[in-house]
Order: sequence, then C-alpha cells, then structure tokens
Amino acid sequence: MAVTKPDAIIVGAGHNSLACAVHLISKGWNVLILEKAKIAGGAIKSGEFTEPGFMHDWAAMNLSLFAGSPFFKQYGDQLVENGLSFVPVESCFASVFPNGKWLGISNNFDHNFSQISKFSKNDADTWKKLTENFPEESSHIFKLLGNSLSFRNISSLFLNLYRKKGFSGALDFIRFLMASPRNWLDENFESEEVRATMAAWGMHLDFAPDTAGGALFPYLESMANQSFGMVLGQGGADTIIKAMVKYINSNGGMIEYNSEVTEIIHDGVRAESVKLSDGRLVHAKRCVIANVAPSSLLKLTNGFKKFDYSNGLKKFKHAPGTMMIHLSMDDLPNWLANEKLKEFSYIHIAPSLDQMAKTYQQATEGLLPDFPVIVIGQPTTVDPSRAPAGKHILWIQVRMVPGIIKGDGANKIKDTEWESAKEFYADRVLDIIEDFAPKTKEKVISRRIVSPIELQNDNPNLVFGDQICGSHHLTQHFIYRPLRGYTDGKTPIRNLHLTGAAVWPGAGAGAGSGFLLGRKLAGN
Repeated sequence: MAVTKPDAIIVGAGHNSLACAVHLISKGWNVLILEKAKIAGGAIKSGEFTEPGFMHDWAAMNLSLFAGSPFFKQYGDQLVENGLSFVPVESCFASVFPNGKWLGISNNFDHNFSQISKFSKNDADTWKKLTENFPEESSHIFKLLGNSLSFRNISSLFLNLYRKKGFSGALDFIRFLMASPRNWLDENFESEEVRATMAAWGMHLDFAPDTAGGALFPYLESMANQSFGMVLGQGGADTIIKAMVKYINSNGGMIEYNSEVTEIIHDGVRAESVKLSDGRLVHAKRCVIANVAPSSLLKLTNGFKKFDYSNGLKKFKHAPGTMMIHLSMDDLPNWLANEKLKEFSYIHIAPSLDQMAKTYQQATEGLLPDFPVIVIGQPTTVDPSRAPAGKHILWIQVRMVPGIIKGDGANKIKDTEWESAKEFYADRVLDIIEDFAPKTKEKVISRRIVSPIELQNDNPNLVFGDQICGSHHLTQHFIYRPLRGYTDGKTPIRNLHLTGAAVWPGAGAGAGSGFLLGRKLAGN
C-alpha cells in the first residue's frame, strides 16, 4: 500500500502521540500514525472484557489530568465536538481500615474538614491551611508540570518562586519536592488513617512511603480532588481516544492499525523513514516520533552512537507491575464501614504506611505481596451507562506486584508463572475485599484477570506490567526523565523524537509529553 510521504511519522497511537498529532495537524502538518494494535489508545482503552453490556476500562480510568491539562484547555471544544464526554465526580476517593473506620475525600471542603476532624482536630486545622494555600502552591506546581524543563523555564519558575516566597520559601518548596510521602505526612498529620488515605496516591506512581520525591503526589491528588473533583469518561476512558482519533481523521491525518514498525531507518545522524513488518518503507519529510518505551527505542534504532544515551536508555528503570481485575456485578459492595462508600469512585485498601512500604518491598524483591495495595474503582456510581440497568462493574488495580514472580510473601502460592498464578492471587485480593465488604464475591457475575505479562503483551510500553512506563524516583524524574538533557523528547539522532510516559512530565493521562513535543516541533 503506497502512502503519501508525510511530514511526521508517529510510531504508536497512545494518548500522548495522538495529542501531538492533533496539535501538528492543527498547524498544517501532514501526519501518519502507525499503530501495531487493532485500535488506538494504548493503556487507555475500554471494552466488554467480562460480559456483553459491561464496559470496563482496561487500565487507566481517572481522566482528571486530561481534563485539567493545557492540551485540553486548547483543544477541548474541538474534542467535545468530536464526541468527548466527561462525567464529573463529587465523591472522589476513600480509604477503609480494619478498625471499621473510613475516610472519604470529596470536592466539598466542609465535608472533608468534618471527616478529618473525627480523626484529629489538629489534622483538620492542617487540612484547612493546606486548602487556603493550595491556589498559590498549585500555580507553582502546575507551571512546573505543564512546561518543558528548559533552562529558561526552570529559571523562570524559580525566579517566580523567589519573588512570591522569598529565598527561604523557595528552598522550602524545593525541599517539599524532594520529600518522601512519610516525611511530609508525618510532619503535617498525626492520624495514621489520614496519612494512609493520602499516601495511597503515591503508590499509583511508584512512590512507596519512604521514597524521596513522592510527597508531591499525595498532596496534589488530595488538594486537586477537593478543589476540582474527579473526572471519568462517559461510557469509558476511551472517550478521549475516540475524540482525538475522529479529529485526526477529519482533518487530514492518517492512522494505520495492525501496522507494526520493526525499524527506524537512520544514518546515525538523521532519521529518514521507518520499516514495517510487511516490508514497506515509509519516508518522513520532517521527523519520526516514537511513542515507545526506552528499551523499544533502542531496539527500533539498533542503538545510538552516543554511548551515554544508549546506556541511559538501557538502564532505564521500570516500576513494579500491576494486575487488573475486572468484575461485572449484580450490585456494588456493601462496605462495612459505611454505606456512603458506595458513592465514591475510588476506594483504597491500604491501611497503613508500614503496610504499603512492606508491599512495595515485597514486589521489588519479586514476591507476591501478602497484602497488596488494592484500588477499587466504582465507575457505575456516577456513570450507569457502563452496565445494564441495575448492574455494576468494579475496576480493580492491584499495586504493587512483581513482573517476574520469585515467590509468595504469604508462602501459599507456589506458581511462579503469572498465567497459572493470577487466578490464585486474584482470590487473595477478593478475600481481602471481603473483609471490608462481606459477600462481595457472591455479587460477581463474571471476572477477567489481567496479569502484568498480559498488560505487556497487549502494550509493550507497559514493561512487565509497569503502567507508568518507568519509575518516577528522583534519579529518573524532573530533569532526568528519561535522561538529563533529553526531557523534551529529542534524541542524538536529528529528527527522531521520543514521547510518552517515559518522557517528562511522565505518567498519567494528561497528554503532557505529547503536547509539549507537538508545540516544540510546530514552533509554538
């Protein structure tokens, strides 16, 4: 099949590369996207994975980052015209504890203040102070996360910090960015339950309680959910993918599915074309963009002459894996702590910082955690269109788990291959949920267990089930993501660019790296 020589060839149709394509097309570029899978979206896809009529999100569910992103701010109207539809969430997330207590955070300050006061009046006062300071603090954070880390932008950020906070305040902000969740939470909150409720968000991004640099995410998720609420996709998270694909197709872009790129052709200096598995060569006028994991970029290019870059990609560290459990349900769980928990879109079962730390350590050692962090999504509480009338779905992320099993932290599961171990491990997870919501298993109509290996086979960017495409620890974040000097997606090969979660600003459905790259290439 002959293809008109495009300005840009994009390898992979993840949400970052789609966002990049949308921007380039809007600036008059001719863009061709080559996607190995049958559909676009990567980890953001939805489907009837259990029973007909039950619409599950394969991996990503929360679209708050996308709804609040600079990309959506610029292209939101066009995407809505192309079918994008959000569902706002007021009761955002909650944690349940073995003592029968629970704590839920909504986008209502009075509710949150009252809830936290039940655990600690001092903590409620701290929460109030954080709330009052969030507009100013978030302006600095969003400026950091929403811009490329060029010397000019970093200088502007810290000059602004100095003007607003003074020298001491700027240093305190930097200290906060380097703090572990436990450091920051222990300094500010006295209730173990309050600390655990916030710390659970760190585990979404590879930040165990004692990992430096992880304080930002429990803080930001907690304050942002209160300030803005949470956002899910109407009918499924893939609403953002479908809207971007429709925009691209309607404005002259091209997407080829079932088209696997096996090689990026270059002369060591400049990228010229790509080779597909069917033998075709497709040439690019301006550039090639790869929305792939660092290891895949090495494979596609056969390495780089610049040793530091090749070696850095080779040593790029991935986070522990995730296992997904999709359940079609006759009803929502009956949570022992309070019936109001049925109203929350996310429920965390992560009872303490010590338990989370143990879970992370077991996973990194290759052990199936005896008590994993369990994230239960209840999307049908706000979006009944995802299931037949009166029915529900549960979206369950099991964090963290090893990509390669070396043993079992509970010494019960003997299997070391995920294909044979996943059902046993899913039973452990559901048994834990039963302790907090009895008879949940009796309400299950059907279940689909997705192991870390299946996640990787479905999307090679999710290496061993790493849903964030690379650890966000300080040595691999900010100016080091993926490598120092390459946070804008450039590579040592001219006109070859990398995008996706492995590139600054990292994981999440915010289209950050793709949009930043698109703006850079288009010159705005």
